[in-house]
Amino acid sequence: MGRSRGTGRRALLAAGLGGLALPARADWAPPRQVRLVVPFPPGGGADTTARLFAPVFQGMLGQPVVVENRAGAGGTIGAQEAARSAPDGTTLLVDAANQAVAPFIFRNLAFDYATAFTPVSRVTVYPLVLVVRPESPLRSLAALLDRARAQPGRLTYSSSGNAVSNHIAMAVLASRARVELIHAPYRGGGPALQAVLAGDVDLGFATVASAAALVQDGRLRALAVSTATRVAALPEVATVAEQGFPGFDQAEWNGLYGPAGLPEAAVARLHAACQAALADVAVQQRLAALGAIGLGSAPAEFAAYLRQEREAMAALVREARITVD
Repeated sequence: MGRSRGTGRRALLAAGLGGLALPARADWAPPRQVRLVVPFPPGGGADTTARLFAPVFQGMLGQPVVVENRAGAGGTIGAQEAARSAPDGTTLLVDAANQAVAPFIFRNLAFDYATAFTPVSRVTVYPLVLVVRPESPLRSLAALLDRARAQPGRLTYSSSGNAVSNHIAMAVLASRARVELIHAPYRGGGPALQAVLAGDVDLGFATVASAAALVQDGRLRALAVSTATRVAALPEVATVAEQGFPGFDQAEWNGLYGPAGLPEAAVARLHAACQAALADVAVQQRLAALGAIGLGSAPAEFAAYLRQEREAMAALVREARITVD
């Protein structure tokens, strides 16, 4: 789970992508059909990003591009599938921020996140919103935390799985607020959000993309958004930072990776395909409607960000005592 960092700067970058002169990069092409492996069920941020990008990638790369969901174990099953693939550009991974967290949560992985992949680009950011049922007595973030202090270990929250963005965001909040909440991991964002709607859990962080319409329809109540600034889809909802936790800035971000050893020419072409996707008007409009931010960072920039984020997440996991449930 990554901190969103520099939301305003990213928005400017996203806005400027439409004016980039994209290079042809005709010196490399995949030899056959390309798989975009998403290590989560359909419907989440990584899956949405992959499905938005796939048609543009197909036009740029000259081969069919298909999205393949390989969910389970906090994203590690699909990541392992991509890590074991040949570095020929025909198997790519569209993964979420758990890339930076999973190594410190899951033991005895069959691969090393830090060395198993070639970073291509950090492509999208999806802000999160903390939601409860409309009939819940928890009418504000302050009320939620007061209840949690009065009844430690009683309130439950859902997540998309261990080590993913909404798990980490809630664990960070609970750690900073010094409260005890019970984690209920589900197999994806859809089931996690449904658990809140059904009353199976008390609360949960969900992407603004998946929860905004439910909030606007009155089927959920929003208590806070996770990023440093408010989001356009829910402008009346204050940030966690505004409600007593300065510096709180968490979000789901997604990146494109190839297996380790992916040739430089392939990395350059795939990065150009990411830029082309983010410059596509239809993609921009869809991301904006979802409350998402387009990035398109360069491969070296993304690799540096991953190193920095993994260092930060290692400390966070240790300090917040985040474990697999």
